[in-house]
Amino acid sequence: MSSADPFDLLVEPVFPVRWTESAPADSRPPKVGLRELVVRAHEISALAVPLPPALSALYRILYALTARITGLDGLKREEEVPGDWHEKRFAVLDRQRFDVEAVDAYFSEHSGAFRLFDPHRPFLQDPRLASECDRTAGLNKLVTTRPSGSNHSWFQHAADARPDPVDRDEALFHLLVWRYYGPSGRCSARTVRGTREANSTAGPLRTALSYHPLGSTLFETLLAGLPETDFSSLYDPTADPCPWESPDLPDPLSIKNVVTGPMSKLTARTQHAVLLVPDDTGAAVGDAYITWAFRQRHPRDDDYLIRQVSQAGNDYARYADSQRAPWRDLDALLMEEPPGIRTTRPRVFRTAVDLAKGHRSLRVQALGIHQEGQAKDTQLVSASTPPIVGDFSEEQNLERAQLVGQLRVAGERAGARLARATKQAWASFSNARKAEDCGWSAQAAARYWPAAETEFWRRLQEREFDGAARAFRMLAERIFDDVTAVATASMRGARAVEAARIELYGGRVRASAGAKHMSAPEADGTES
Repeated sequence: MSSADPFDLLVEPVFPVRWTESAPADSRPPKVGLRELVVRAHEISALAVPLPPALSALYRILYALTARITGLDGLKREEEVPGDWHEKRFAVLDRQRFDVEAVDAYFSEHSGAFRLFDPHRPFLQDPRLASECDRTAGLNKLVTTRPSGSNHSWFQHAADARPDPVDRDEALFHLLVWRYYGPSGRCSARTVRGTREANSTAGPLRTALSYHPLGSTLFETLLAGLPETDFSSLYDPTADPCPWESPDLPDPLSIKNVVTGPMSKLTARTQHAVLLVPDDTGAAVGDAYITWAFRQRHPRDDDYLIRQVSQAGNDYARYADSQRAPWRDLDALLMEEPPGIRTTRPRVFRTAVDLAKGHRSLRVQALGIHQEGQAKDTQLVSASTPPIVGDFSEEQNLERAQLVGQLRVAGERAGARLARATKQAWASFSNARKAEDCGWSAQAAARYWPAAETEFWRRLQEREFDGAARAFRMLAERIFDDVTAVATASMRGARAVEAARIELYGGRVRASAGAKHMSAPEADGTES
């Protein structure tokens, strides 16, 4: 059913925020509407959206709004040159807030475009689904943290026969997750001009970890998150509409003219179409249509992902891994060519460092879901670093950035060797058929990586880079002794543990032809 209340996101308090100390004490509501969010961005320290992938998606929408409102959406006049973009952004930063008149002018131009239940153009939804789909998908399907169908309950219990209604602001966040992180596979059948299909492609950010520069306020965060426009040709903003700016709905059977520039790249790349259905009261969402948006797949090109190359030469976005702390990705954000890995730096960090000059430094926030390409979601991923972008970026100090990379390599090397050592000791002691069955390596990892993270940040804060390899190795040695201690009471166990210990130092390697075997410490003096 349609709702009598279109629920305008511009004014409805939807977006949870944290306020700075400079914000008036009597004017700090826990949630604000979209207009107040932008107008008061300089008084907001951070967004408090509880769902990490929804926050990742929301950032991209806010980046596009920021570019439009400030005029940083690209070159518009022939006399402008590439350097003008940077000068414009610094000019906006110097004003220390967004121009209220520019904000109101933009939202007035698109005054009806941000209504969640608009009967003709609901925000980021496709009203055609009500007639093109055979049936709704069910409310539990919409809420990505609920189980649906025959899936197991992981985050919460729910029953398809008795779904609890969802508040409108919560439904908005799950709508964003579906647009950017939706799974591949079966979906509701949709018929478009004789083409009837019931499957979809994975969303553009599915399985990927998204990295965002963070300033001291939301205002700084949004400016830092703007990637530099491609200046190879003059840019026409009118030919690059966001979904809410376009007068027409896209053709589901073609992706032509859907992504035409940086703004549509931020906001229009979706593989799933969603339509929220309000409940009988109109105050909540009671159902939803969820199906495919396009039969073709959008390129997975994104300015906020680390791209890396597999051993087979395949390029892919670094996966969201709930067991991997962000310090292990840090040098891939600060450098174009970090040591030991083939990666491509997220494009946004090439220009974010410009705003980190002087006394201003930026943190990094990593957001995503530890998930598979299809239905399985394992864990939400959200982590942030201390202020790091600036002092340690290669643009500011290449030597210092390289030291960060070497520090990361030392920590990861010791962790990998600890895993090999515990697995080898376990295999020799227990005759396990598979190394994956090793209980010791899981215990060792649970102890090593948090301790290694503490050591990493301590050394980085104190600028203490000498002796890092030895420190991480000694940490691995202590943990190896602790987790294998139970086996050393027997002769068999003691032999297994001591035989595997050499893996902590790189294992035995074969030297040049005709030479005897030598251990890694003898071959690599840097490990001593």
